[in-house]
Amino acid sequence: MNPPVVPDVQKAWVEIAQGTPEHALQLKSDWPVAKQLVPGDVLVKIQAAALNPAGYQMLKLLPNFLARRPIVPEFDFTGVIVDSRDSEHKVGDEVFGFIIYQWRFYSKTKSGALAEYICVPGKFVMKRPSNISPIEAAGLGLAGMTAFQALDEAMLEEGQTLLVNGGSTSVGSFAIQIAKARGAKVVAVASGRNEQYVVDLGADEFIDYTKVGPLHEYLTNNPPSPKYNVILEAVGIYDPSLYTFGTSYLAPNGAFISVGPEPERLLSLKTVWDTLRLLSVRLLPSVLTGYTASYHSTLVEHDRKRYAEFHRLLEQGKVKPLVDSAYAFEDALNGYDRLKTYRATGKVVIKVSI
Repeated sequence: MNPPVVPDVQKAWVEIAQGTPEHALQLKSDWPVAKQLVPGDVLVKIQAAALNPAGYQMLKLLPNFLARRPIVPEFDFTGVIVDSRDSEHKVGDEVFGFIIYQWRFYSKTKSGALAEYICVPGKFVMKRPSNISPIEAAGLGLAGMTAFQALDEAMLEEGQTLLVNGGSTSVGSFAIQIAKARGAKVVAVASGRNEQYVVDLGADEFIDYTKVGPLHEYLTNNPPSPKYNVILEAVGIYDPSLYTFGTSYLAPNGAFISVGPEPERLLSLKTVWDTLRLLSVRLLPSVLTGYTASYHSTLVEHDRKRYAEFHRLLEQGKVKPLVDSAYAFEDALNGYDRLKTYRATGKVVIKVSI
């Protein structure tokens, strides 16, 4: 079989300036395809891509010289390999994957997910399970592997209890399913309108944050028994109160793990005070603070061993894809509008070549 013919140019959404998507993105039909692969690279013909809040927030916050614009945006994609110099993958493999944030700062290809083709290291992708459609696979990578890695770093085990603050977020939704697959008990925090959504994902208990007031105060006044072994902060907030006030509800040998704040939240003047509060608990001796639970902030990496385990859970149906809505490639800006409502349950997907 002859290898697929790859064009020299493609359609792609391109960041041309700093700002909101409707002002800073432009659909081009002559964006070059990065066809010159180095050892370890693969070239993927993209079928679908998924949008992420950090995508449009970084678009708004990062000046052009830091973002290296013009550049193709977004991180999550699924597609078919049309060229490969990676020993793990061959032409014709159906894959999904994601770009890590820092890769965009040093990549020479300026590749992103909102394009017809993407050139990435082979370790950025994994084979798509046959029971998962391209639309479903588009948003699996970044959120799914962030949740998987976070629970690994927190060393969540069978029989333990996990509290997920932000159970209806993309990362939180995957964390619920992965934790249940590991045999853990899950308490999910979300708004009341998403209660059935997180229960259907496997949550054993539910807390409606809109009804209980500040979550750390509610948990202090209503401590669980036994205490939580792991707390996952999946909302993207920076306020460390859930950790710094956690002695009443987080086990002494437990772990608090955060997916990190959304970029736009770091601009708040409250950030300095919150940082000082967090450092006072993390750096002062436990004999002074009375606090021994660990704190982690996860920064997702590509790990082929985790990929294999995640792939197995997907094949077994223990973790299911989460799709909120899908938009035509030309309607990507409408997809961003949906994402910015903060009402999407699951990923907002952009159809590229399907």
